[in-house]
Amino acid sequence: MLGVNILCVGKIKEKYLTDGIAEYAKRLSKMCKLSVIEVSEELSRGESAAEIDEVKRREGERLISKIKGYAIALAIDGEPLGSVELAQRIDALSTRGVSEVTFIIGGSNGLHAQVMKRADMKLSFGAMTYPHQLMRLILAEQIYRAFMINGGKTYHK
Repeated sequence: MLGVNILCVGKIKEKYLTDGIAEYAKRLSKMCKLSVIEVSEELSRGESAAEIDEVKRREGERLISKIKGYAIALAIDGEPLGSVELAQRIDALSTRGVSEVTFIIGGSNGLHAQVMKRADMKLSFGAMTYPHQLMRLILAEQIYRAFMINGGKTYHK
């Protein structure tokens, strides 16, 4: 069974988000092993580019230490895939013998260049910016949708 990790910065405080992610994790439990891995969020001491880069670097070090298997970084400049295409990618990885896939969501400042360099793929959910906590729920739903597509189910229509 494929292991799927959502690796992210910070904790979710809103109950509706944690409830939604838990629901998709429950639905996915028969299709894959879904884990949400959180690393601590850095507090910015200022707003200069150098200070923000330092925050991203420290968060990035923690993220990189937790990456398992094939790494997919969520990034605005990543490859835009539709749901069917994402399902095909996940299926292809599984077919190639990849046992674990890690999706990486940065904090409010985004991902550091070292995380992007470590990633095997960059994935875009479009040009819009989403709160990083909400992105976890959106990603969980898309992972569920991908497994439903790959299982020949009609959920995705």
